[in-house]
Amino acid sequence: MSPNPRRREALIALGLAAGPVVALGFTRFAYALLLPAMRGDLHWTYAQAGGLNTANAAGYVIGAGTAVLWARRLGDRAAFAGALAVSALALLLTGTTADYPVLSLLRFVGGLATAVSFVLGSALAARVAAGGGQRRAALLVALYMAGVGIGVVLSGLLVPAALAVAGDAGWRAGWLLLGVVAVLAVGPAVLAVRRVPAVAGRTGAGLPRADLARLAPTFAWYVLFGAGYVSYMTFVIALLRDQGLGTAGVATFFVVLGLASAVATLTVWGRVIGRLPGGRGPALVSVLVLVGVLPVLLLPAGLPAALVSAAVFGSSFMAGPTAATVLARRTLPAGGWTAGIALLTVAFSVGQAVGPLVSGALSDSGGVAVGLWLSVGLLAAAALVALRQRDTVPAEAPEPVAALRR
Repeated sequence: MSPNPRRREALIALGLAAGPVVALGFTRFAYALLLPAMRGDLHWTYAQAGGLNTANAAGYVIGAGTAVLWARRLGDRAAFAGALAVSALALLLTGTTADYPVLSLLRFVGGLATAVSFVLGSALAARVAAGGGQRRAALLVALYMAGVGIGVVLSGLLVPAALAVAGDAGWRAGWLLLGVVAVLAVGPAVLAVRRVPAVAGRTGAGLPRADLARLAPTFAWYVLFGAGYVSYMTFVIALLRDQGLGTAGVATFFVVLGLASAVATLTVWGRVIGRLPGGRGPALVSVLVLVGVLPVLLLPAGLPAALVSAAVFGSSFMAGPTAATVLARRTLPAGGWTAGIALLTVAFSVGQAVGPLVSGALSDSGGVAVGLWLSVGLLAAAALVALRQRDTVPAEAPEPVAALRR
């Protein structure tokens, strides 16, 4: 393939990456930055704080489960762009109320919309490398997933700035700032989605049970991985605050985490996961994420331990969705990629719904560190389960070449 088509593919994948910037970088992970301020200003328990994230994750489960239906009804391109716009609106509205039920509803709607955009965006990114082979596809999927790290970096810059000006009450301004940037992100995503290659056959086609059965270990791994990593992401800022880390330290932690995620996703994981057979990729990711949790639990409290944790955890956690997308692409027929990725994301979001609620309850009874040890156990179990996944088709199986829709 000549350099120009490769460059065009990379630009399409980066344009689509606006989806995970909003879906995970803002809607999911920025909550960890805003949580201590919201908890202080609104006088929540840890269980209430975890419950709000669970409302978001419940919406995510439903959104992931209905993504294929939206793709069939509206077309995958229109559904992706529309869900992204709804996500941006939900972020803006979250900064306008302090009512817990209303906030829960907005987090639920935001979770539903971001799941639809993330699932469909993942499937679209998997199609960008039309005829380019599994390794090329893995690189482009990694470009798409790098949007999460970019979103985390932007959150780490915007939210602490809002809190520094207004204290705990600045959580409203934080959500509003994220909402404005999310609105701006819709533009490049719409431009990119129009240039994604079409797939032969019906988008979002159903999958035979035999196809799904081949991915059974990956489904189990993704539930455990989702519960383990999101428990850390939800409560680590609260732990660092309890350990005495100030606003500047927290902002530095979040920016380092986001930069590590973006750089590693762009430069390492696309290549590594594209080469590792079966479930070795997901297992390796789980182990590295587990190692990233340990510094804030075992090392003396302070910025050095926080930054080690941010660098290790950040460099590996978004390799999980990359691995799941690559496994779906490797194992399923092209017409079933959207359905397969959607079902895997349902498993992922089930874990994300349960993890913060259980971790929050443990934190209320024994402290935040106790809740974070749940992450360690879940990630260890995830690594063991992932090793049971086997490849079912050759890594470089022939793929249909699709025409670009212009």
